[in-house]
Amino acid sequence: MKKILLLSVLFLSACFDGEEAPKTVELGESVFAKNCASCHGKAAVGLSKNWKKTLPNGKYPAPPLNGSAHTWHHSPKTLLSSIDNGGVKLGGWMPGFKGKLSAAEKQAILDYLHSLWPKDIQQKYDARFK
Repeated sequence: MKKILLLSVLFLSACFDGEEAPKTVELGESVFAKNCASCHGKAAVGLSKNWKKTLPNGKYPAPPLNGSAHTWHHSPKTLLSSIDNGGVKLGGWMPGFKGKLSAAEKQAILDYLHSLWPKDIQQKYDARFK
């Protein structure tokens, strides 16, 4: 049953060609709020003005994910890998969520983030990766 539900969610999210399924975006917003917003900020705006500069501890702050930083430059596969494995290897401190979030929840986060990006960024991303 889980596999059927997951395949349905992934199929439906792929059918919207730049227009994410509202239920998937709602799920993504909820999962993001519970797991990501404490570091990436409400609505993924970030918490640091200069996310490219290391903090006194030598780590990078969490970047904004709302289209104003580099998130949209990365493929869905790379973004899902970042969610799974975290950002420690990249100089950050994001924990990995592999085994903590379902595939549907991770995809919903990506759909939610995509919905936050300006239309021109969405179009560039979709042309490159969808």
